[in-house]
Amino acid sequence: MSATNLDLIPSGTVFTPEQITHYADPDTRTLEQAIADADLLVATPHSGAAIPEEVAEFISPELTRRLQYDYSDVATASIVRRWAEIDPRIVAVINPHPRLIRDPNRRKPDDVRADLAAAIERVRAAGAWQKVDLTGVDAIRPVTFSFFPILEIPDTDAGLQRLVDAFAETAEQGLGVYERTREALTELFVAQGLERGGSFTRLSFHDTMNTTTTRDGAVNVERAEADRLPDVVALSNRGDHSGEERDPADRPTMDPAALRKLAAAHRSGFEVSHPEAVLLNQPYLGSEEIRAAGARFGAMRAEADAAGLRLGAVQAEFLREYLLGPVAAAELQRPGTDWVEEDPEHIDAIAHACKRAWDAFRADA
Repeated sequence: MSATNLDLIPSGTVFTPEQITHYADPDTRTLEQAIADADLLVATPHSGAAIPEEVAEFISPELTRRLQYDYSDVATASIVRRWAEIDPRIVAVINPHPRLIRDPNRRKPDDVRADLAAAIERVRAAGAWQKVDLTGVDAIRPVTFSFFPILEIPDTDAGLQRLVDAFAETAEQGLGVYERTREALTELFVAQGLERGGSFTRLSFHDTMNTTTTRDGAVNVERAEADRLPDVVALSNRGDHSGEERDPADRPTMDPAALRKLAAAHRSGFEVSHPEAVLLNQPYLGSEEIRAAGARFGAMRAEADAAGLRLGAVQAEFLREYLLGPVAAAELQRPGTDWVEEDPEHIDAIAHACKRAWDAFRADA
């Protein structure tokens, strides 16, 4: 299968902040008005699946649309867009680029080119489909989490340099816009909060399946028990299983009591059948988006307290099977090369559950 069978972003596409920022009633409200009404910024760092055409020549010919979409949190984009349409209390920013270009939920490398080159060399040394440790250089991964070789690595130093240059330059057309927009919106929310008090939360919105892919496209290999998500969502603040401080050098990004209230609100908003459907910091603690926001908010704690402003950052990692629905999830369990059709009614139901959960959280704050 060639890259022409994949979903591609046409060459030369440069996204604007307006294209990736979403809020209710944009025809009658400005962004400034939306921020004035809101207290929650929702960011989706892994929602993009379409690959910029500028890097398509480097994509493995064995990559299918199923593997392309599986290597994303694609279910989050439509849900968060719909949530933004129905909820005037949130503003959302959606990353249009896939994590293949660079993962914005990892610390941006000081030298993107050097890290990508190092990751490629580790993958090349391990061999195709072989497990490889990319610790420290995983902001750009040449393989999926099932170790599918998503990139065709050039054989020459000149070709490798052309690859890393293409990735670094292309990132500025979408991913870089997402990061700059996310931070600019954060600053607007913070400035508003310092003037009038209240609260501001930054939410990093993700999904993960409890199974991984096989070579024939079936997403049916169970993850290790320690890596499995609860039935609905894991809410993370870098703390322990109660949201309390786990490590003095790694402070919670959201007040532990507030995180527990948020979990209770999600249990009611999503109408779960048992409490364990919503867990705290299990299996993930939360990554760079909340770490960076938490550090920023921690540094201004005295100023925020004086202004009566409560700040927090939280990661929500939803079970992808739950976000997609049982029919789509069952289809992905079978071999195949294509992705599933989204169900608008199911998307709408999940978006309304998100709104109910955060409304319940505000009512209990």
